[in-house]
Amino acid sequence: MISTTLSANACVVANLIRLKPQVQQRLASNGEQFCKLSTMAKPTLPTPLPKTRYNPSKVLLIGLVFHVIFMGSVFDAYFTRPVLHGMRRYGDRKSGNAPAKRLVFIVGDGLRADLLFSENAFVGIPGAPRHVAPHLRSIAEMRGVFGISHTRVPTESRPCHVALIGGMYEYVSSVLLGWKTNPAEFDSVFNQSKTTFSFGSPDILPLFSRSASPGVVRTWSYEENDIDYTKDATSLDLWTLNNFRRLFENATTDPILASELRQDKVVFFLHLLGPDTTAHSYRCHSKEYMRNLQVVDGIVREAESLVNDFYDDNATSFIFTADHGASAVGNHGDGHPDNTRTPLIAWGSGVRGPLLDESFSSHDEYSKPWGLGHLVRRDVQQADIAPIMAALIGIDWPVNSVGVLPDVDPSLPGYLDWNTEQDVARVALVNAQVILEQYRVMHEIRKKRSLFYAPYPPLVNITRTDQNSGIILIENSISEQRWDDSRHLSSQLIQQSLDGLHYLQTYDRRFIRGFAMAGYLGLMAYTSLFVFRPVDAVLPARVNNSYLVSFVFTAMSWTIMTVFVAIFALQKSPWSFYAYALFPCYFWQQFWVQMVPFIRQNKSKLSIGKCTKYLGKCATLILGLLIMTAGYTYRLIWSAGFLFMGLVWPFFWEKGTYSQSPTIVASWALSCVASAVFPALPVEVNESLSTIILGGLVILSTGFASAVYVLRSRELQSKPSIFTLFVVQGFLIIATMIITVSSTLSLQAKQGLPTLYKWSGWIVLVISSTLPFWTKSGLHTKHSKILMYFLACAPCFIILSIGAESLFFVSYSITLISWVQVESLVRSFQSSDKVSVWSRDSKHRKYSSTRSGSNEIQMSDLRIALYFLFFVQVGFFGPGNVASITSFYLEPIFRLVPIFDPPLLLILLVFRIIAPYIMLSVVFASLNYTLGLPPHSLLLIALSMADVMTLVFFLNVNDTAAWSDIGQSVACFCISSLLLIWSAGICAGGARSMADVHLSRSALHSTQKTE
Repeated sequence: MISTTLSANACVVANLIRLKPQVQQRLASNGEQFCKLSTMAKPTLPTPLPKTRYNPSKVLLIGLVFHVIFMGSVFDAYFTRPVLHGMRRYGDRKSGNAPAKRLVFIVGDGLRADLLFSENAFVGIPGAPRHVAPHLRSIAEMRGVFGISHTRVPTESRPCHVALIGGMYEYVSSVLLGWKTNPAEFDSVFNQSKTTFSFGSPDILPLFSRSASPGVVRTWSYEENDIDYTKDATSLDLWTLNNFRRLFENATTDPILASELRQDKVVFFLHLLGPDTTAHSYRCHSKEYMRNLQVVDGIVREAESLVNDFYDDNATSFIFTADHGASAVGNHGDGHPDNTRTPLIAWGSGVRGPLLDESFSSHDEYSKPWGLGHLVRRDVQQADIAPIMAALIGIDWPVNSVGVLPDVDPSLPGYLDWNTEQDVARVALVNAQVILEQYRVMHEIRKKRSLFYAPYPPLVNITRTDQNSGIILIENSISEQRWDDSRHLSSQLIQQSLDGLHYLQTYDRRFIRGFAMAGYLGLMAYTSLFVFRPVDAVLPARVNNSYLVSFVFTAMSWTIMTVFVAIFALQKSPWSFYAYALFPCYFWQQFWVQMVPFIRQNKSKLSIGKCTKYLGKCATLILGLLIMTAGYTYRLIWSAGFLFMGLVWPFFWEKGTYSQSPTIVASWALSCVASAVFPALPVEVNESLSTIILGGLVILSTGFASAVYVLRSRELQSKPSIFTLFVVQGFLIIATMIITVSSTLSLQAKQGLPTLYKWSGWIVLVISSTLPFWTKSGLHTKHSKILMYFLACAPCFIILSIGAESLFFVSYSITLISWVQVESLVRSFQSSDKVSVWSRDSKHRKYSSTRSGSNEIQMSDLRIALYFLFFVQVGFFGPGNVASITSFYLEPIFRLVPIFDPPLLLILLVFRIIAPYIMLSVVFASLNYTLGLPPHSLLLIALSMADVMTLVFFLNVNDTAAWSDIGQSVACFCISSLLLIWSAGICAGGARSMADVHLSRSALHSTQKTE
């Protein structure tokens, strides 16, 4: 259906590139009426000041810088968790021997809990075993403890490993500062161990070796190029096992190594990357993923055997877990429960055995399929695993740890097998001391920097952690052998300390939220000056003491800014705080200085009716914007939007519009209906080579039909050159289809990506993407240039497509082209007093108000800007959703980059995301020119409206809900801000790309007029 509709649109695309002569005549006649009206309307004014010259580029640049800086406000307000230094170390030094002498810590990267524990988890695969990991399951059932480790967003390898081993949650904004290494040094279990021997991935092991004391953490890792997504990933895990085995083999001939291995407080770390790599390549319910879990289970069994054979003292603890899970299609990064729930199994020395759960109170619907309901399931937070490891081998706890040992709570079973109740009480005290010490250090930092500091009420009087009244009370309970009481007190103090840390970490939240609201509202008010006050508006020299008004608001602005700068300087606040104060002051000062005199000048023209009309328009726009904010969560809203524009909106046109050009109206309706299909499609889809081929064929047919009609244009100056260009682009599209098919078949056959296919794909992609920049300026018409960019973007959508993305690109492009023609048609039927707030002064190439002396905004101006925002959003959400940023398909990327290269992977994904906006940019520039609007005029209106969405998303961000909701709220805010930033680039890039066409066309019309 989709392809049929798109093909039908391709056949009528020629009619979209020309208006009928009757429409052109109507536009021309209306233009003459506008000029007459502008010359007739000459109100008598006092001696004027120089005309107000607005600089749209300046406004866009200010808005761009504002959004870039204020994107950080959400992290400063909600997710600032700096790595603290200067804390005193704490450990259970008073107890006797630690529960274990050494620890083996194994992490299965990207391993889902349900697929590991469930019975018949891979029932759809012939010959699949009932239990995919029988060894790990036998441990959980017979000699260990199991549960779920709940991670936090972002569910990526680096922050999750920091939580596992450091016991701290890396704050979200720092994740953006580096690809593989944490930008700040932090303490970890490995750093506190006597020696840590680590094996595995080169992007994880350096996280802990670089921040550890010299020689403490030793690493054995394979090369990054060995991480090939097109090959069997189990080889990486087997490499890890082989090198772990070789370590013990070498110890038989190396006495120094043997003595190091036999020390107490030694940690062995095995990072198994295979599950994550396999999930990305073949998805989680595939035969390959099942086999990788079986390999991981075998590695755990072999590693346990190697350690027990070497030491033969039953003094080793084992912990198996995962850093994050994976979605059904193998993605991760967001807060979906499949990504945040990971398995946790502990056994060996110092770990308790399984406990019967007679009431099944520890299980829920998620764990019922496991068949382990008769045993207690003990869940933990991911940061709680670091305290478990530290307590097992008796080392000092990581000073940055915010984890809580499960054994602290006396009402729930713990993980460890303690010799005495006193040992449990003492380790609970250590847990409280570690977290309280972090609060104390942050409290001292805040107290020194904040002028009006208010400490967390329950922890007001704290100077030294060991002298805190709560710590003293716990110690007294221990000395009086009231073990349960001491654990209860420790648990309460831990919770108070965590709440206090959260209080201090978000201490500036209200302050930043206030500035952010003032900033976003101020930007809306500032950009509204360019809507309510047209360009070159003439104001009287003195309108009720306008100079005094200007002085008062300017003085108030500078005073407020000076006060905040002084406060920030005394508090040694970050540089971003200065920007948070500067922008609101500037925006509101500019708004009131210019708007108050303008309102006073035009107050005689205001009436209750006009005010009611304006309020009605604003309410309609805000409703539309709020509906679009809901579209970030419910993608069907975008489908409804297309249907409304294509089928409902035409009923509000002037009479006779449809009959004037039914072909244009029909094409608009069909393209909108076709585009409405894509947001309704499921996000999680399988790779479909047939759909990719169909998309390529539709692109070729659309391009061919469009080229035939474009080449018939009389305005086209160099038809042979343009014909050659289109032929070359057509061959590049065909070559891309051949390369895509060949690469996909090779990858599906598990034969890897041949070098010929890889380099051919890169060559075609680079040539096709850069070809528009090679063509000479002045050769194109508006329509030939739009077609050139359409064909240039097509190879990207084919080779980086998993299914219907290329079909979406065709439908989206045709809808945009139809939009230009429909807006021109609708504008031609509007009466002269309903034209745009701007009109073109062709003589001086400037823009002025020509609405019979009235500055009233027409609904068409606002509606066009709202439609523009709709197309900006749909360009992202049409083929994907919010999870497209944090969780994305990698199958298409493997056709060009089969190895692990995060920067290059991100570049390709971003290029694929922004490709639709290339078409939007050139079509939007064409729309501005066709309607006779100045460059950036629609964007100035859109910018004043779009921040309503951004502000709503900012206020909806929270850090206390479920992690899926937290990740969603942050993603919505960031995407909304980035799309606004990209909107400015759309206008600038589109205007520049189409400038030569518009200038040459204007020159041609001037020549014809002279003749």
